Amino acid sequence: MNDDTIRLVTIGRILRRRWRLLAVLTLVGALAGYGFSLLFPAQYTTSASVLLPGAWEERELLTQEQVATSSVVVDQAADALHWAGVSKSALRKQVSAKASDGNIIQISGTADTPERAQQLSDQVAQQFVTFAARVVDANADPESAAQRDALQQMVTQTSRRISQLADAADPGRTVEGVQARTELEKLRTTLQEALTKLNQSDPAAGKANMVVMGPAALPTGETPPTRTQLIAAGAVLFLLLGVIGHLTAARMSRRLRTQPEITEALGSALLGTVDVAGERPLHRPQGGGPRAGIRRLLGTDVRWDVPTPQAYGDEAGRLIRYRRVCTRLQERLPAPRRLLVLVPDGDEIARLAAGQLVAEAGNDPLLRMVGVSPSRPMVPDRGEESGAVVVLSTGSWTAAELSGIAEACADAKHEIVGIVLAGMARALPARSAGRPRDAVAPVLAVGHDAKGSSG
Repeated sequence: MNDDTIRLVTIGRILRRRWRLLAVLTLVGALAGYGFSLLFPAQYTTSASVLLPGAWEERELLTQEQVATSSVVVDQAADALHWAGVSKSALRKQVSAKASDGNIIQISGTADTPERAQQLSDQVAQQFVTFAARVVDANADPESAAQRDALQQMVTQTSRRISQLADAADPGRTVEGVQARTELEKLRTTLQEALTKLNQSDPAAGKANMVVMGPAALPTGETPPTRTQLIAAGAVLFLLLGVIGHLTAARMSRRLRTQPEITEALGSALLGTVDVAGERPLHRPQGGGPRAGIRRLLGTDVRWDVPTPQAYGDEAGRLIRYRRVCTRLQERLPAPRRLLVLVPDGDEIARLAAGQLVAEAGNDPLLRMVGVSPSRPMVPDRGEESGAVVVLSTGSWTAAELSGIAEACADAKHEIVGIVLAGMARALPARSAGRPRDAVAPVLAVGHDAKGSSG
């Protein structure tokens, strides 16, 4: 097809003329989505938050994400949960962790029930905090710990000595005694505060105090994709595949759609274009049997890529095109003028146009309509007729099929005098001028007689 294939008007034409097939494809897609949802049961996800106090760098937070989902932490959680039928390796795939702003690690657990998802998240968070504290304690510097203990003992001894000095001083009888006791109490308070700040300034001690910020919330809905989403996605996917399939088939089609291509394939000139009155594309003839019934049911027996019929002024204007074709034939051939009108089998629009052309021609030229099979073309040998006119619709036949018809004409010693292209036009009001309607009556009779004589 040309570049206009993907225009919205083309897609709209597919939806209008193939809506039955697309509806069936949509239903099949919905059923496929439902079947897919049965293979993968519903899942529920919830998260537990762990606060990491102190100053943390970004790379340290990423490390804690890996630790939270490590096999050590998840295996310990699995041992604590004791879920039957759930392996540790499967449980690792159901746990994830992500660091957020504020030094918070979000630990998410996924399970087949809301209760299990909540238990999994809480248990992994607890095991993560326990494991992190154990790692900090194991990596603590023994020398620094000994120095802190010695300093603690020194502060304790100094505090006792201060108390002894305060008791030995004048018990508040003089101003000097009161001042001395006050200074000693200040000194003891300062020592305690210094020791407290020293303990708080230790980064390892601060990072070991991770806190689980409450239990995980109980999930209230399934984790996407839900069953409804899978059904909707399957329906939309099959619908899009149906539309894309139509567009792809049309683009890859080898049927000729332009006048230069058709005239080149048949090796003759174009005599004109004519129209057949109608409101919708005509059905191509189909045989009986289940396949034909299914095609009619799905609407695939109607061409979707045929352009929408155009409206014309009146019936007289439409018939003028046929008369102009007849006039061109009279100018090309000497009297008596007898010609075959070749119509490809299955081209209903061309068959109706050929019948109208025979009726409009009358006896000058004298036309005989003959059907020819594009797959195995056979044309009657030359007798009284001195040539052939090919009537066909655009977009119905390939170059190979039309070349076969031209070769069949050459074998039967018929020269293709010209080509007539037929199209569809909307039903128009009765003509007000020109040949009366009674003159159209011989169309079927002439076509029928011609067919009988060709048989």
